[in-house]
Amino acid sequence: MPKTERGVELEGLDRLEDKVKLLVALIGRMRSDQARMADEHQRVLRELEAARTRIQEVEGTSAEISSLKEERDLIRARVSSLLEQLEGLNI
Repeated sequence: MPKTERGVELEGLDRLEDKVKLLVALIGRMRSDQARMADEHQRVLRELEAARTRIQEVEGTSAEISSLKEERDLIRARVSSLLEQLEGLNI
C-alpha cells in the first residue's frame, strides 16, 4: 500500500475514534440527565403527596366546620325556642 492510502485509512480511523468519544460523552451526559430527572421525579412525587395530604386535611377541616355550623344553628334554634317559652311564662 502506498503511504497516502495508509494516511487516508488512519484519517478515517481518527474520525471514527472522535465520533466514538463524542458518543461515549453523550451517553455519559444522558445518564447523568436521567439520574437527575429521576431524582427530580421523586421530589415532585413527594411534593404531590404532601399537597394531597394538605388537601385532605383542609377538606376534613371544612367538613368539621360545616358540622359545627349545623350544630350551632341547632343550638341557636333550641335557645330561641327556650327564650320564647320563658317569655310566654310572664315571669
